[in-house]
Amino acid sequence: MKFSTRAIHVGQDPDPTTGAIITPIYQTSTYVQEELGKHKGYEYSRTGNPTRTALEQCLASLEDGRFGLCFASGLAAEQNVMNLLESGDHVVVGEDVYGGTYRLFERVLTRYGLTFSFVDATSLKNVEAAIKKNTKMVWLETPTNPLLNLVDIKVIADLARSKNLITVVDNTFASPYLQNPLKLGADIVVHSSTKYLGGHSDVVGGAVITSNEELHETLKYHQNAVGGVPGPMDCWLVLRGVKTLAVRMQAHERNAVEIARYLEGQAAVEKVIYPGLAHHPHHELACKQMRGFGGMVSFVVKGGIENTRKFMGAVKLFALAESLGGVESLACHPVSMTHGAIPKEDRDKRGVVDGLVRLSVGIEDIEDLIADLDHAFSKVSVLSGTAG
Repeated sequence: MKFSTRAIHVGQDPDPTTGAIITPIYQTSTYVQEELGKHKGYEYSRTGNPTRTALEQCLASLEDGRFGLCFASGLAAEQNVMNLLESGDHVVVGEDVYGGTYRLFERVLTRYGLTFSFVDATSLKNVEAAIKKNTKMVWLETPTNPLLNLVDIKVIADLARSKNLITVVDNTFASPYLQNPLKLGADIVVHSSTKYLGGHSDVVGGAVITSNEELHETLKYHQNAVGGVPGPMDCWLVLRGVKTLAVRMQAHERNAVEIARYLEGQAAVEKVIYPGLAHHPHHELACKQMRGFGGMVSFVVKGGIENTRKFMGAVKLFALAESLGGVESLACHPVSMTHGAIPKEDRDKRGVVDGLVRLSVGIEDIEDLIADLDHAFSKVSVLSGTAG
């Protein structure tokens, strides 16, 4: 079956009891057992729930993986993966990562004896140079958040495999519709299902997918032992969202391409970052590694924080909000929002500057989105930095 068919049908057979075409919300905490040691596959909903099972099977299929596990948030999914490690282990991390990932790694997990090296993972040499004797994992985002850099998954996964390291790829920005890291050699894929998978800004969740049975057994054990699982209603919402993932991603990308081209013509914009633009430094890799360029566009406003504040205060359809991947367009200021946990000197070094704006381009009519941006840019004076 092809992608859209799998998104609609895998794990989602009609309910055998009633014939309901949509997977039921199994809103139960426990399950009656027929006798000691004999049950129908479910004992307690932290361990397993039929609605969650349907979602886990569907997401595994979309990522061309064998096993899927779902969690209460993207960060809960990340924590589950980090439970593969032990005190004293070291991880090489692509430096342009979500601020919450940085916070989890540097502010929480270092207290438990894990260490992390943040490197520019767009260069294989940087990744290789950071590997130590106690390195156990390489953690990547691609496209990265918020600078939309691309990392060559296959090249780094090959390096990691040669050194017996686990390769993890956060595929949230691309979604499984545009990219499948497992097929490129990654061992584990992580998603914030809050974003494109759910797609409607009405649920928080996370997912981990792998084809490695040994890794899955350990991940599954910790899913139950630690217990950061989603409720059945949340699973049902993500499952509903996934059904339209293909058509939504097509619409997101169409609009994002138009927005990126529009931004290139704005005098108040210093730099436009979008993998679909030919001048993007990793455009060729995007063409090779992905099936499209996605719905995220970043750009830098001239004049720093003051002009950026004026711009962000004037957008209307592009709602000023964190998160991404919903049908509605959002505008995010990473420095003060999603990446505030990263020290300023590290942000500046990586290019997460005060004027950086990250757009999650929705599926509204493109003419309305551009009109909204026109209005916001009219409030920014390139020469004086005062309102127009």
